[in-house]
Amino acid sequence: MAMAVEGGTLSEIYQSAKKGLLRARDGVEKLERLESSTSSGGYDSPELSYAVKKDIAQIQSLCVEMDRLWRSVAAKSQRDLWKRKVEQIAEEADSLKESLDKYFLRNQRRMNEARERAELLGRANGESAHVLRIFDEEAQAMQSVRNSSRMLQESFATGTAILAKYAEQRERLKKAQRKALDVLNTVGLSNSVLRLIERRNHVDRWIKYVGMILTVFILYFFWRWTS
Repeated sequence: MAMAVEGGTLSEIYQSAKKGLLRARDGVEKLERLESSTSSGGYDSPELSYAVKKDIAQIQSLCVEMDRLWRSVAAKSQRDLWKRKVEQIAEEADSLKESLDKYFLRNQRRMNEARERAELLGRANGESAHVLRIFDEEAQAMQSVRNSSRMLQESFATGTAILAKYAEQRERLKKAQRKALDVLNTVGLSNSVLRLIERRNHVDRWIKYVGMILTVFILYFFWRWTS
């Protein structure tokens, strides 16, 4: 049974504590959403955090009052029921207080880190704008290096493909030359014609080597130019 005391009955105080828990829980969730939704690393709402802290303090005060009242309930079954209810309210209030304390610690740590970063940048360079400009220039330089590296890789891949084509054409030329020699031998052409064909094959081979060397030099100079 609920006992009438100054400030309300046990049931009335319990209902007030439940409403306070709802407000405090909603406030803590809002603070955590604000903390995680901002790209700058967290946002503090002093008014909201103060209101949540005040609600939790009031709930804990009501728990002290309810803890005194449930012990005066005559029926043991009702007394045990109220004991569990009051303990549940107290545990939820303690959990919310712990979450709020952790929020305050994280917020204080963010503020300290921001202040230390500002002081460090100020000591190192005189002003943070100059540091940001340096960071931006370094980022641009790194991007330029990445672009040059990508262009060099593409050029190397192109050169490799060209050399592969040369090798493929060489094999085709060898096969054609062998077939031509077979045909010429069959029709009984003179040795002078055969020597002429061999010299042409020798010249073509040198042309191929020169082309490969030129390709390597072009790739080398292009790499030196882009680096």
